[in-house]
Amino acid sequence: MPRIIVDVMPKPEILDPQGKAIARELPQIGIDGFAGVRQGKRFELTVEGEVTEAHLAEARRAGQELLSNPVIEDVVSVSVAED
Repeated sequence: MPRIIVDVMPKPEILDPQGKAIARELPQIGIDGFAGVRQGKRFELTVEGEVTEAHLAEARRAGQELLSNPVIEDVVSVSVAED
């Protein structure tokens, strides 16, 4: 079944302690070269049949009204999953 992916990230001005903790630990496991890390959320919405523009619009609305906290998060992308 096709899936729509909704990615949500903290707004740039919001502190991301989880991302900072990950960034601090990367060199500890031998991974260097990253200036920072931001942690977000990914939602997968399954669709019966083919994905339509109406499905994508509904997924955007769900992202803005339910899946994210608009005070501190942005919906950064809504896309069809590539399988």
